[in-house]
Amino acid sequence: MTNDALLSAALVYADLGYAVFPCAPGTKKPLVEHGFHDATTDADQIEAWWQTWPQANIGLPTAGLLVVDIDRADNPWLRDEPERLLELAIAPIALTPGGGKHYIFRQPKGKAWRSTTGRLAAKVDTRADGGYIVAPPSVRPEGPYRWVEGMALDSSLEHLPEPPPWLAQAIDRLAHGGTTSPTSPRVAALAVDGNAIPSGQRNATLASLAGTMRRAGMGLPEILAAIRASNVNRCSPPLPETEVERIAESIVRYAPDEITVAVVENHWGQMTADEEPEPSDAPADPGPFPDELLSVPGFVGQVCQYTLATSFRRQPLLALGAAIALQGTLAGRKVRDEVNTRTNVYCLGVCPSGQGKERAREVNKEILYLAGLDNLAGPEGLASHAGLVSAVETQPAILLQLDEIGRLLKTLGDASRSPHLYHVVTVLMKLYTSSGSIYLGDAYADTKRNKAIDQPNTCIWGTSVPKSLYEGLTYESVTDGFLSRMLVFEGDSEVPKQRPATSEIPKSLIDIAKWWGDFQPGQNLRAEHPQPHVVPITPEADQMLEGLDRWADQQAAMLGEPLGTLWTRTTEKARKLALIYACSANHELPAIDRDAAFWACSTSDYLTRRMIYLAHQWVAEGPFDAKRKRVLRAIRGAGPKGLTRTMLCRRTRALQSRERMEIIDALVACGDVDVVPEETSGAPRVRYVAKQ
Repeated sequence: MTNDALLSAALVYADLGYAVFPCAPGTKKPLVEHGFHDATTDADQIEAWWQTWPQANIGLPTAGLLVVDIDRADNPWLRDEPERLLELAIAPIALTPGGGKHYIFRQPKGKAWRSTTGRLAAKVDTRADGGYIVAPPSVRPEGPYRWVEGMALDSSLEHLPEPPPWLAQAIDRLAHGGTTSPTSPRVAALAVDGNAIPSGQRNATLASLAGTMRRAGMGLPEILAAIRASNVNRCSPPLPETEVERIAESIVRYAPDEITVAVVENHWGQMTADEEPEPSDAPADPGPFPDELLSVPGFVGQVCQYTLATSFRRQPLLALGAAIALQGTLAGRKVRDEVNTRTNVYCLGVCPSGQGKERAREVNKEILYLAGLDNLAGPEGLASHAGLVSAVETQPAILLQLDEIGRLLKTLGDASRSPHLYHVVTVLMKLYTSSGSIYLGDAYADTKRNKAIDQPNTCIWGTSVPKSLYEGLTYESVTDGFLSRMLVFEGDSEVPKQRPATSEIPKSLIDIAKWWGDFQPGQNLRAEHPQPHVVPITPEADQMLEGLDRWADQQAAMLGEPLGTLWTRTTEKARKLALIYACSANHELPAIDRDAAFWACSTSDYLTRRMIYLAHQWVAEGPFDAKRKRVLRAIRGAGPKGLTRTMLCRRTRALQSRERMEIIDALVACGDVDVVPEETSGAPRVRYVAKQ
């Protein structure tokens, strides 16, 4: 792709009335300070940008648009509804490097739709007000963006088609906190009585039964007789007799070996065209953190920019999480919203060792010290729950920056290892929920030791390597509400080094921090009993937050315990984030507007769904479940090629052979893993591939 082609395309979009901005070459990350907010149709500015960054990708804000972003070429959405796919095809269509598609519509008059991630359908996002896309002929490492022939974006906004009515209705439901996933005919059809085997499961179930008998050493006559009986008595409707015979004959071709029989059991189900396998009930991975949510105006954004510029390795998500915790600390006990939400947040940053966890923590400390607010920087380690309470009593608005918090969480979850630390989690949870009232500590015979803290504002910025943090997650931490209070920001696993800038912290950041230090709302007793400034909220922003609350309740009910409990504080965290966004954007006159609410709701929703996905992978309900998840992580980590039996054995050496086979059988039966046969000149061989 020539540099002139990128500039020419950007100018064409601008001439059509679409504002554009430059993104870093090969990525979706904005190169300009305020991200898509800096987009323009000014030709001189566009030429200046692309003269500075000739290979920059083209970012195109989607305000006023509705872009349906279908991830991957094999996405099953609307596969069984070709007439609806044809209705989408009236819009301009861009092909993405990953094999997906962008359908670009105009929002109907009077609508103000916001972007969604995975809510319309699995791996189907929408980009609307507050979002952006990367437009052709931009290039990613996987390849270029390109328009479908004859379907390019070559008309102005007012001449674009509106989305078809069924799609507009679905987006409206999402905008008001609804769901687009009512019970489908297929789900209803599977609700049959007793032990009936419905269409869609017949082949796989009979093959599994035959495989179990073959493992016990039985031959064709016994196996065929048994699955014939099951077919007649249980299959609804029964399979043809010839097909039942083929299943039995296929199974008995192999010796009574657990591994090879497992292949045939699963392989048969895959080969049968009219049998749709049951989908896995595992929570979907929401994918990477949306790029558009990395941009926060004002103080938080400026702290992020400085952190990234002065880091050996750029970690935008870690910079964002740390800056949020810093702003939450500065505004602690000084502002609240109309429902008494405060700015105390528990943020955790996760990335591998040596990949840039340290710099964000250093910047926070430097800003506090240079602003004369070093009293807000709390201890960087916790020796006991009593020590934690004492620190917060001394400084009720406090920032705890805890390195290697994953190790701490492991200890906190096991009373037998460190009894004096076990109650730290309980104290942290009580401090979190007491930020708008009074924290009352443990009762002692010596009443002088009894603690009462008025409106404590404890913020956490903790960092950890992934494995250490996730191994510290327990079933109890999911169900007791500790994990639902967390905002976990996952950094990139491999980040190239850069030469860090040696510039000093901008004076503007120090001045804002000092302003917060000097800001003392309330009357004479504000030190003992703060009277925070009430930050107003617009009706539209309030409606967004209420919509998120309804959505979270629906998701919690659908998911059930234990993972559904992680939705319980999604709206509360969104309100905290909206308050922090407002304080960052305008510290003197903060207000929670539409932009603040959208960013906060989107961020809280994404982080909740990502934590549910991770908890499902790591949190076990018993010893067998822990081993099962360990095997599944090993297979999933191998990607689309999966693992052979030998490779899996090497990665799970601690498991016995029979135990490993039981786990594989369970994963296959639950639909988490496919067993894919490989043709070889010798004995049959298989690969285990995790379903995505």
